[in-house]
Amino acid sequence: MGVGEEASSSSSGNHNGCYSDITNVILNVYDLTPINNYSYWVGFGIFHSGIEVHGKEYGFGAHDFPISGVFEVEPKSCPGFIYRCSISLGCIHMPSSEFRAFIESVASEYHGDTYHLISKNCNHFTDDMVHRLTGKHIPGWVNRLARLGSLCSCLLPESLQVTTVKQLPEYHEIEEGTETLSTASPDDSTEMDDTDPEKQLLSPKEGSSDISFIKEARSNI
Repeated sequence: MGVGEEASSSSSGNHNGCYSDITNVILNVYDLTPINNYSYWVGFGIFHSGIEVHGKEYGFGAHDFPISGVFEVEPKSCPGFIYRCSISLGCIHMPSSEFRAFIESVASEYHGDTYHLISKNCNHFTDDMVHRLTGKHIPGWVNRLARLGSLCSCLLPESLQVTTVKQLPEYHEIEEGTETLSTASPDDSTEMDDTDPEKQLLSPKEGSSDISFIKEARSNI
């Protein structure tokens, strides 16, 4: 599916021929900059993406801790980003309880402190999830910036290769399979610089209460 080919979807995730334990896998794409309104049509832009399954959307973001950076939001409503389109990538037969176990297992592979703008960003996460669930990949234009950057990463300053979120999680409060992060305000932290645009590039808006981080599956070791 190329640029401009969009597939609208219901937030329930169980329409378009999917029933019961069969659910749609939907890619929700967001703009990070108004420049996308011009560059999108020539196959280039800066995008955030999340994967919608069983009526919830899952994404990957950065923070400074070796714990899950996978978060859950309402579909098409990721705070801080501008929703652009939804792309249906097929159906899977997976009960919601099984998918919950799957996403908690995946969360252990996507810690917030491993986020990297070029090699491990939100679009790498959604592409990995889509491939595991359906055998497909997300459209190439969604993460084209990172692929181009990987070809010339030696020419990019480190500040453009690694980003972290503005919010600083202070603790994890585990509640029904999610971890709600308490955030420190910028005034309270000397570790983060709010004037640095790269630190805000792929970060949900500060103080958002609409994001719940997915807890990691407990190790059997």
